[in-house]
This record gives sequence, C-alpha cells and structure tokens, in this order.
Amino acid sequence: MKKILLLVAVFAVFNSYSQEKSRKSPHDTVSSGVTTVTYGRPYKNNREIFGGLEKFGKVWRVGADEATTISFSKDVKFGGEGIKAGTYTLFAIPEAKEWTIILNSQPGQWGAYGYEKNKDKDVAKFKVPVNKLSNVVEQLTIRFASDGALIIEWDTTQVSISLSY
Repeated sequence: MKKILLLVAVFAVFNSYSQEKSRKSPHDTVSSGVTTVTYGRPYKNNREIFGGLEKFGKVWRVGADEATTISFSKDVKFGGEGIKAGTYTLFAIPEAKEWTIILNSQPGQWGAYGYEKNKDKDVAKFKVPVNKLSNVVEQLTIRFASDGALIIEWDTTQVSISLSY
C-alpha cells in the first residue's frame, strides 16, 4: 500500500510539473548570421493582443516569459541607430499606429517588470510604423525579411525594423 501511495504521489508531482511547463510559451531563436534573436512565442488564443493583452503605451518585452534578447556579432545599424556588437534586451512600446523600439544593455531581465529601473541603460530608442495585416498571425513571430529587416508579427500587427551591416 505504501508503494502505491508513493507511486501516486510521484505521478502527481510529475504531472503537475509537466502541466506547469506546458503553460509556458515555446521559445525560438532566429538568426541572420550576424543578428540572433531569442524570444518566447505566445499564442493569440482568441485574445485581443495590442490594446488588449498588451496595453498601448506600456513597455512590452516583445515576447513571453523572460525578455527577448538580440545579439549582434558585429557593429550594425538597427532602425538607423549605430549599435555596437553585443547582446541587448529588446523592448517595445506598442501604439495603434507606431511602436517605440528600445534596445537596452541590461541582460537577464524577466519580462518588462524591471525596465523602469534599467531604462538608463537604453542604447537606442526609435519609432517604427505599424502595418496592419489582412490575415491573423496566431503565434508571435520574429523573422528576417529578404532585405535584412527584422520583422515582428502577431495578430494583425506587423512592424519592420531596418537592419544593415
């Protein structure tokens, strides 16, 4: 009887751990060779994303879970700003018609919760226009366009950030 109870307890612990793990968004890494982005990929799940889940005018981590990181293996122009090679945290302030893109030099941030105390470490801050998509992108996607731009898409929103080496 003790063995059965022990097995049930072990099963319950592993089952709750796997359920908790499955609630987290999957993570992905995309790379252009010089630029690498690592981010959490949440799903839309019938939610209003920008202006709903992600409030307009509030700093967002551009993903889920820990803040998104972007690494450059050499100096680049990102959104027209000169950026030194290195690893940065990527944030955005979404608005209906434009986003403010922020690169911050403080690594290891969880979400955007600590951004205010680290905003003095911003290395770039610029605006990009929002493009409305006709089709819904169910899962947050970051990719590189054929012209090298960094594209962020989710729901019916797309922004493009120029990137040159």
